[in-house]
Parts: sequence; C-alpha cells; structure tokens
Amino acid sequence: MCSAPAFTVMIASGECSSWPSPAVLVCVFMPPANDAPPTRAIPEMWDTRGRRRGRILPGMWEGRAHGARRGIAALAEAGLGVADLHAAAIEVVGRVVPTDLTCWASLDPHTVVISSMTSGAARIPAHFEPVLAACEYDGTEPHTFAELARRPSPVARLSDLPRRDRERSSRVNDVWCPLGLHHELRVVFRVDGVCWGAAGMVRTTDFTDREAEFLTAVAPALACATRVAARAGGGGPERPAIVVVTADGEPRAATAAARAWRDELDDIAPGRFAVMVRAVVSGARAAPSGTFGARIRDSRGGWILLRAARLVSDDDETVVTLERASGDVLVDLLFAAYGFTPREREICREVLTGLSTVDIADALGISAHTVQDHLKAVFVKAGVRSRGELAARLRG
Repeated sequence: MCSAPAFTVMIASGECSSWPSPAVLVCVFMPPANDAPPTRAIPEMWDTRGRRRGRILPGMWEGRAHGARRGIAALAEAGLGVADLHAAAIEVVGRVVPTDLTCWASLDPHTVVISSMTSGAARIPAHFEPVLAACEYDGTEPHTFAELARRPSPVARLSDLPRRDRERSSRVNDVWCPLGLHHELRVVFRVDGVCWGAAGMVRTTDFTDREAEFLTAVAPALACATRVAARAGGGGPERPAIVVVTADGEPRAATAAARAWRDELDDIAPGRFAVMVRAVVSGARAAPSGTFGARIRDSRGGWILLRAARLVSDDDETVVTLERASGDVLVDLLFAAYGFTPREREICREVLTGLSTVDIADALGISAHTVQDHLKAVFVKAGVRSRGELAARLRG
C-alpha cells in the first residue's frame, strides 16, 4: 500500500524579528507510515529561499521554554558539577514534561558514550540498569543516544517507530513493559554540532507534540550547561585495575585495585560499577575491532578511562581496564568544553609542546601577531592569564 505524499499549506508571510530574513509560516502535513500512528500538522518557519528555520511553539509553550532556558542558564552559572546540574535541571524540565521515570546522562563529546548518569526522584530499579546499558551499545536497539546524535532532530518518541521496531526493542520488552511503562521519549543535548548529554523519559501516557517541541527548544541550553560543567576537575591518580568478564557478562577475575574502583563508582549510585563495565563490554562485543573505550565521571568530578577488548580465546572473554584519565587523554575533551576553534586548538597543542610564539607562527604558517590574538581569545575562554596556567588547566 503506497503512502500519500506530504503537502504544505501556506498560512502567512512577511518579516519576522526572530529570523535574519523574510519568512513564511507554513503547516506541514505528514501522512503516517502504514503501521505508524497519525501525526498532526506542525507549524514551521521557512525563509524565502526555501530554508527551514524551525518549528513554532505557541505563546504559552514558548513562554515555558524561555523560562526553562533562563533557569538552566542560571544553573550553569552556579558552577555545579554534571551530576548536580542534571539533578536540578530534571526538576526544571519536569515541571513542564512530567515523567514516571527519567535518567539523564552526560556524553563524551567525541565518542557519544555515556560518562555519567543522574536519575530523577524515582530511580530505575537497579537490576534493570545493566540491561539498559547493554541495549545502548549492542548495535541493535532503536533510538540509542549515538543514533539520535546523528539525526537533525534531537528528540525521538517510541510511538514514532513502526510497530515492528517497537515490538523488537529489548529496552521496551525487558525493562519498560515489566515496569508497566509503555511510552518513551529520548532527547540529546547538542550545541554547535556536538552532543554533551542526553535524557531518557518514560511514563504511562504518550508524550505530546508540544512536549517534544518544548524539549527541542531547551536542548541547546542543556547542552551549553553540560559543556560548562564538563570543565570541572577531579581527584589524583590511582592504581589501574583490570576486570575479566565472561561471555555472559559476569566478572570472572579482577585485580585487587578493582575493589577501590567499584567502591568509588558505587558511591555515585549503587551498581554503577557493574553498569559501566557491562556497557563497555557490550560496546566491544558489538564493534568490528573488538575494542571499545569510554571516559566517565568519577565521584569528585574528574574522569575515569575505561577500555574493553575481546580476548582471542575459546571462552570469548573480554578484559576491561580502568584508570584515572588526565593529560593528553582529556585534552580534546577540554578543547571542546571551552569552545576553542580549530585554529585555537592547533595553537594550544603547540603551546603544550613548549614552542615559542615565533615557532608556533612558523609551524602553522601564520604571523606572530595572529598567534597572540588567538592566545588572548583562548585565555579568556579558559579563564587563565598565562601560558603556564593554560598548560596546567589543560593537563589537569
């Protein structure tokens, strides 16, 4: 059975102060797929050159989005760490989009791997968390955060999927349905093309178009706030640990240092150590290379580096290593967190090698004055006053 074509109705045209060029307000009617639920007309703004400028929230909802963005900006200025920021932002968003369960995550901006998790007032039962972690990285689940990070729209609802995909979802069948929850919405926090966080929300009733549009409107503010919180530093170095995991996901052996790592991660949330080990193991088993890595937040606002690699053996085991992340491991993440431009990043790398201004200019084929101008911008963004302070900030 063929689907009917989409059609568009023009509502009005003229100048709009929110956009840089004359605009046309249209309603886009999208027919549903054969087994998908019907969709409603959604007003959109297009400019006179045919470029889509975004969806239009009604006055009341735009007011709610504006208020939420202001609240989130205030949280970012408060200097909170990621966990505290997300806990407070969950309350801000929850006043407009209520949920039965919600879990927010900060994401590694380069790998889109979960770095930390923060739950709302009601926690997901602990025994379901490893299942959710495996679903995120096994390569078969729809609407993973990594998938949403590649999409133009940051929001996806479970009800938007074809029925066959909903029925095959392990996240739905093995977690949400046993809890009596049948509707899910997921959103990624993206700004300047980079994802810094994401949220999963579930409840008994479906999420409305207005709620999805509200989350689309506040997601960039949440990304900016999470990016600022990602700059926080943490504790000093500790002994690395090794954990050997069996084919069925159970730890078989570990070094003595693994106990300290488990205690630290479980102090953030009960069972967090097992969840993160399960996540990187699932990623390694799904990856063609058999390897997978993640940078996650520790209890002091710093970073832990987890690496998983499948062993070549008849037992099909996976080895996981944990160590404190610092120095070069974090440089690219901090570059993104401070919003450095590509040229500023190049200059920072040369500064970290100890080159003088003249040597940097020669290496990059630019003038010494240009190098100094870029360094001034870098100092402002990083909140430092000298090269030494900059190097110390970037090396942790």
